[in-house]
Amino acid sequence: MDDIFILIPGRTSRQGTALNEGKLKADFIEETQTLFICPDDMARRGFVDGERIRIRSEFGQVELTCKGAKAGDLPPGLLFLPYGDPSSRLMGGETHCTGMPDSKGMDVQLEKLL
Repeated sequence: MDDIFILIPGRTSRQGTALNEGKLKADFIEETQTLFICPDDMARRGFVDGERIRIRSEFGQVELTCKGAKAGDLPPGLLFLPYGDPSSRLMGGETHCTGMPDSKGMDVQLEKLL
């Protein structure tokens, strides 16, 4: 399927707590490598919690673990990925003089890893 999804990277409370332990610790790495997907999109695409998927933007691609978002947290077509190395690999380098690359509303595609 070639559906286009919209990716919104951001911060999570679990990520903030894990950051206190360090970016190289298992909890932080796990949180920043988990893509949250609307449960309806998960079912439609045949994804299950814990499955590995590939997400592509015009700037790069990463392999992540997917997880269904809590009901009502994400509408269909919208994805959430906590800020970290994987989300940075999907962003371009243009900062528009702000020091921060565009990170909201990126068009991405998903595919199940075999």
